[in-house]
Amino acid sequence: MQLKPINQQVVAVVGASSGIGRETALQFAKKGAKVVVSARSESKLASLVEEIRGFGGEATAIVADVTVFEQVKAIADRTVEVYGRLDTWVHCPAIAVYATFDNTTPEEFKRVIDVGLIGQAHGAMAALPHLKREGRGALIHLSSVLGRRSLPLQSSYCTAKHGMEGFIEALRVELQHEKIPISVTSVKPAAVNTPLYNNALTRLGVKPASLPPFYEPGLVADAVLYVAEHPTRDFLVGDAARTLDLLQRLSPGLVDSILQRVAFKLQRTDEPKSDDAPNNLYESIPANDRVKGDFSNLAIPSVTDWLDKNPVFKWGALAGVVALGAALLTLPTEVTLPH
Repeated sequence: MQLKPINQQVVAVVGASSGIGRETALQFAKKGAKVVVSARSESKLASLVEEIRGFGGEATAIVADVTVFEQVKAIADRTVEVYGRLDTWVHCPAIAVYATFDNTTPEEFKRVIDVGLIGQAHGAMAALPHLKREGRGALIHLSSVLGRRSLPLQSSYCTAKHGMEGFIEALRVELQHEKIPISVTSVKPAAVNTPLYNNALTRLGVKPASLPPFYEPGLVADAVLYVAEHPTRDFLVGDAARTLDLLQRLSPGLVDSILQRVAFKLQRTDEPKSDDAPNNLYESIPANDRVKGDFSNLAIPSVTDWLDKNPVFKWGALAGVVALGAALLTLPTEVTLPH
C-alpha cells in the first residue's frame, strides 16, 4: 500500500477548531497539502483558514456537527467539489465529562458517545466512497491510550474510545478482505496539552486534568502526518502511552491498584470550576480556539515516538539489546581466580 506525499494530498481534518485538530490542519497546510477544515464553530474555522492562507496555504472551511451524518457527508462532498478528490481523512472531535459514573446523567453519557464514537463512524462512512473511488488513501482516527486502558472519572470518554477501536478493527479487516488499499490508523496519544480540559463538563468542583506527563499537540500532529504517508495500524503517542499500554498487557490488576492510588488526585487541578460553568458538550465555546492548553509546564518530549517514526534505528536498537542479552547468557557462571 502506497500513500501520496503530503504535498500532493487533499486532506479533510474534522474537529479542527482547536487543540490537536487545529495543529494537524496547520502542519498539513505548511507541508503543502490542500486542507478542508471542519468543526461546529464558524468563527474558529474562519481564524484557522485566515492563518493558513496567511502563510500561503490552501484551506476551505465547512461547519458541521459530527453527530449528524448528512453534515459529515457534506464535508467529504465539499472536499471533492473544491479540490477534485479526497486522499486523507483525519477525524479528531471529542468532548468529555469528568465525573464518577453514578454522577453522570444518561443524556451526558450518550452525548459523549454520539460525538466520540458515532461521530467517528460517520466520518469513515462519509469518506470511504471517495477514497474507494480514488483507489487509495488513509483514514486516520484520533483515539487515545484510554481506548486500551480506561481511567476513573472518564467512563463515557473511555467507552467512546474503546468502541472506536472495535469498529476500526472490523473496518480494517473488511478493506483488507476486499483488497482495497486504504490505510486505517488509530492514533492513541497519552495526555495532551489542549483546551479539552477547559471545555469539559466537570462535577469535580475544579477544572479537570489528566495523568501527567502531558505532551504538546504538535507531537500528535507529527504522528498524524507520519501515518498519512506511511500506512500504520496503531500509533501510540508519548512514552507514557506506551508504558501504560505495556503495563495493562502485563497486569491489568496492577494498573487498577496504581490508578486507585493516584488517578483521582491527579485528574483535579486547584482551579475552582462549577458544574454549570461553560462547556462544549452541546455547543462550541466561542473562546479556546488555541492549539495548546494550560499544562505546558507539565509537557515533556517523547523518545519512543522518534523510534517508531525511524524503524531502522528502532529495530537496530532492539537487535542490539537481544545481541547483548545473548552475549551475557554465554558468559561463564563461575570465574576461577588465579592462585
